Amino acid sequence: MSSQWEVVIGLEIHAQLAAKSKIFSGASSSYGGEPNTQACLVDLGYPGTLPVLNQKAIEMAIRFGLAVGAEISTRSIFARKNYFYPDLPKGYQISQLDLPIVVGGQMSILNNDGEERIIGITRAHLEEDAGKSIHEGFDDSSGIDLNRAGTPLLEIVSEPDISSASEAVAYMKKIHSIVRYLGICDGNMQEGSFRCDANVSIKPFSQDKLGTRTELKNLNSFKFVEKAIQHEVMRQIEVIEDGGEIIQETRLYDSDLDETRPMRSKEEANDYRYFPDPDLLPVIIDKDFINEIKDSLPELPSIKKERFIESYKLKSTDAEVLTTSKQLADFYEEVKKLTEIDAQIVANWLIGDYTAALNKDDLDIVDSKISASDLAGLLNKIADQTISGKIAKEVFDAMWKGEGSAEVIIEKKGLVQITDDSEIENIVNQVIENNPSQVKDYLEGKSQLLGYFVGQIMKETKGKANPQKVNEILKKKLI
Repeated sequence: MSSQWEVVIGLEIHAQLAAKSKIFSGASSSYGGEPNTQACLVDLGYPGTLPVLNQKAIEMAIRFGLAVGAEISTRSIFARKNYFYPDLPKGYQISQLDLPIVVGGQMSILNNDGEERIIGITRAHLEEDAGKSIHEGFDDSSGIDLNRAGTPLLEIVSEPDISSASEAVAYMKKIHSIVRYLGICDGNMQEGSFRCDANVSIKPFSQDKLGTRTELKNLNSFKFVEKAIQHEVMRQIEVIEDGGEIIQETRLYDSDLDETRPMRSKEEANDYRYFPDPDLLPVIIDKDFINEIKDSLPELPSIKKERFIESYKLKSTDAEVLTTSKQLADFYEEVKKLTEIDAQIVANWLIGDYTAALNKDDLDIVDSKISASDLAGLLNKIADQTISGKIAKEVFDAMWKGEGSAEVIIEKKGLVQITDDSEIENIVNQVIENNPSQVKDYLEGKSQLLGYFVGQIMKETKGKANPQKVNEILKKKLI
């Protein structure tokens, strides 16, 4: 990218709230039902039906606002946003405009240089979701599934403080982590319950005025967010440097072709004809109610991260990884409670082998093949020197395959570590005797050959010799 251009990005994140029913009706909001089986007359906008606000949606929005340091509006209004779309059965969407429930707030992220960036949050407002148009499986037509119509959404709008695709992903991941910690959204991007629109523009570094922006719609994976923004930035630079102008429009990202393409033009001011919904009274929120919700908030990721660094003496980067997911953080603490091994070693195992195994089998931590107590049992075998760290990886793989507990596998495969000094000394003597030229080179100053000798000894013992004792005895012999 040419260094003369500054990238300006704002995200509009849509988090589907984890309420059991829709925002203005009692219809189920669960995912996966047969098409058009979870849309009642209220969702379809039938004459004579009236919306009734779901209080749980209000509570969840307040929880989010408090978690990001926002102001909670004690008076909030719902409005009708009028536009036509095939899967919007009423011809309008109930949303919020002038008086959203959450105003302001901020989120801290780390950029690629490890520097902290503060991303401002403009607002977070409640609204109902539209239905879903289905194009696959239809020759010359499209299907409409209205199960999603009326599902409660929290739209989280950032300030245009994001300056790169990687920062956009970091910010989105932070919001994703927060809503999952709070229990207000399951964050399932494949099912569409967490997605975003990205507003992207560029401008010369010397210019204060923002460039013309385009909107990238319905990005439903972190990977697609990054790739779509990167492509759109490069497209805009090429257009301007070739003498063209950016048109304000909505674009779609095609992941197969790795390109964005126009969806529709977007004028500076959309004529949505907002007006207060006459069927819904203003929402008045008591300050005592806000304080009750504030008192019920869980320990949030940033606070938990600092506690992990303070209590467990973890590296900051590792504490960041472990606390991104509440489930992973809870799993870590459960394992640590059950083992005496160093807290950093537990972190290394979870961030390394354990997470790799989950990713390989595409499993969530709740579906893990190894429980916290089983992993603690394995780590305890390292702590009491029954096995080495290297052998533990072999045992872990066998545990993951369902071959039994660490104790059973160690016994069955004869993996108990050799700790007897005389036995290790005999093997050391044998390796020294079999490698006279390497011994000569080591004694003449090639100290890196110590690793060669250790490797030969571990090979002879099939990895079962205690590494610490091997090193101690070797150094005494090689004098």
